[in-house]
Amino acid sequence: MHDSVLPAIGNTPLVAIDRIAAGLPARVAVKLEYYSPGASVKDRVARQIVEDAERSGRLKPGGTVVELTSGNMGIGLAIVCALKGYRLVAVMSEGNSVERRRVLEALGATVELVPQVGSRQPGQVSSEDLRAVEARAEQLSTELGAFRPDQFNNPSAIAAHETTGEEIWQQTDGRTTHFVASVGTGGTFVGVARALKRHNPAIRCYACEPASAPFLAGGAISNTRHKIQGTGYTLTPPLWETGLVDGLLTASDAEALTIARRLAKQEGILGGFSTGANVSAALKIAADAPRGSLVVTVAPDTGLKYFSTDLFE
Repeated sequence: MHDSVLPAIGNTPLVAIDRIAAGLPARVAVKLEYYSPGASVKDRVARQIVEDAERSGRLKPGGTVVELTSGNMGIGLAIVCALKGYRLVAVMSEGNSVERRRVLEALGATVELVPQVGSRQPGQVSSEDLRAVEARAEQLSTELGAFRPDQFNNPSAIAAHETTGEEIWQQTDGRTTHFVASVGTGGTFVGVARALKRHNPAIRCYACEPASAPFLAGGAISNTRHKIQGTGYTLTPPLWETGLVDGLLTASDAEALTIARRLAKQEGILGGFSTGANVSAALKIAADAPRGSLVVTVAPDTGLKYFSTDLFE
């Protein structure tokens, strides 16, 4: 028995998706990060950042935390802050799904909504929207004298995901040959790739971007507004490590949606758009990988946060 939900963060299951990947030369496995208390990959980051800040003295008892979020980081922080007695102000775009906002409020966070830049398109957040959210978060943190987790620039975000990589290595008995993850802050990709390559430098690690915004790949940016929330901000993450990248590929909104629906109906995995994008990329890698390879990716959050969108119409 745990004394709180905090120790329940991490140690998430890794499952093969042999039905969807049937006939491919490589096997594909998905790490279900929605098994953490806040139902997303960001729970690890929230706990690590807050506890590192406590140890360093940057976050004092009874303090206020202000962070920009597409929803998941905010939910992770809301859980950690609720247990540790901090006030949380989560700054997010109006374009993020309403379920995330309601979960934040249910957990006691104050939600500061930032209007979308240009035309309003619910469920689609652009790089311009992210910049507007960042500006408001910085303004609020100054006004309130708050601690900014600053997940894009905080090394603790990378360290949190090294635990994910270690778990993948252990859960596959060292048989992982490929890893792929979509890139937002870059924390998941960099942290996992670091850990895996420490064990075996031959493991190939691929970064995935939205098809309409392949910024890291140097491709043409046709549209920065897409459905794969939390990724594709058309920037190089500040803590990015190019040396960990063995390849870059993309997933379209349509591919993410199609695969997310197939995961639910064929594998019983109810993931969000980013899960669909990650698995879509993993399947592409598995189709070209040597026979007997094991391709691992991540389900960043649950599809329960997307019922206000067209994901499961």
